[in-house]
Amino acid sequence: MGIEFARSERSTIGIEWELALVDRQTGDLVCIADEVLAGLCGPGGSPHPKITGELLLNTVELVSGVHHTVAGAVADVVGQVAEVRAITDPRGVDLICSGSHPFGQWFDQEVTDKARYHRLIDRTQWWGRNMMIWGIHVHVGIEDRAKVIPILNGLLTYLPHLQALSASSPFWAGVNTGYASNRAQMFQQLPTAGLPWILDDWAAWERYVEDMTVTGIVDDVTEVRWDIRPSPRWGTIEIRACDGVSTAEELGAIAALIQCLVEWMSTRLDAGETVLQLQPWFVRENKWRASRYGLDAEIILDAAGAECPVVDDVRRLIEVLSPVAERLGCLAELLQLNLILDAGASYQRQLRVADAADGSLPAVVRALADELRTGLIAR
Repeated sequence: MGIEFARSERSTIGIEWELALVDRQTGDLVCIADEVLAGLCGPGGSPHPKITGELLLNTVELVSGVHHTVAGAVADVVGQVAEVRAITDPRGVDLICSGSHPFGQWFDQEVTDKARYHRLIDRTQWWGRNMMIWGIHVHVGIEDRAKVIPILNGLLTYLPHLQALSASSPFWAGVNTGYASNRAQMFQQLPTAGLPWILDDWAAWERYVEDMTVTGIVDDVTEVRWDIRPSPRWGTIEIRACDGVSTAEELGAIAALIQCLVEWMSTRLDAGETVLQLQPWFVRENKWRASRYGLDAEIILDAAGAECPVVDDVRRLIEVLSPVAERLGCLAELLQLNLILDAGASYQRQLRVADAADGSLPAVVRALADELRTGLIAR
């Protein structure tokens, strides 16, 4: 099976931001995405070109265009937030983004009426119905198809950094799970989700997709839902491992880290160097540690098994990648990783709110809504 890889300008960036719709008074999820999308239709009933629905009717997804800078991509989706608010605010509906809703129940949610979603639920049953999860997806342009798999494999070394920084799902269906990112554990229950297989090159990726297609496991390449995957249609690598983030500052910081890592690895490949690749068992352990402990995780750094706290390695990466960020025009956003380290990741902030409110999870929802409206710096 030959899979074409679209032409894409190097290190361009695009962002997808999934937002949950919640009742302003109760904090409950509300299934009105169809109403919101209808309100966003253009002349003649044409759908919004960038704002779409998702698996459940409690969600809208904002999709940026292709940008050269992180600032441009973030401004794009932030502008779309304002468009959605014009529809939701008069309805008494707030927007939040986190990896999970603190107390929502799967049996109260409605599935979007699309054939692909009905097929997913029919196949996956209870696990599929429990996909009350929200995330951010970041696409980075790759100009040479031969680089895709080496960079993908290299990015797995930094998956725990991304997961710890974005971790925002400590609660599930009203329970404190003890995990910083329970979303990471839930999402990988789907048959083609979770960590990617370690592949040698593009031809191996094509063979994998062919195997999955001829056996009916997937209908097309978009149903490979790995934490990091090639996106042939757009000519990008798509990083899907992150929990949803509730502020534009966090969105920009994490997107900048991803863009810089990809460009840094691409430059090393241009120089004939290799990109660090961890053993798959170390990658899997790192994912679990970041999911469980978040920014308190101690992670495995290299093939020899050296370890250090993830926060220390994030600070090291900020220094290493700063020259790359200057070249890409995202140094300000990269430095905003320090906001997350200083203020705490979302899971930490949510736990603090719950503790201060005698365990009230609606209070956590209100805090998430406030963060999305006012930002992290203002707080």
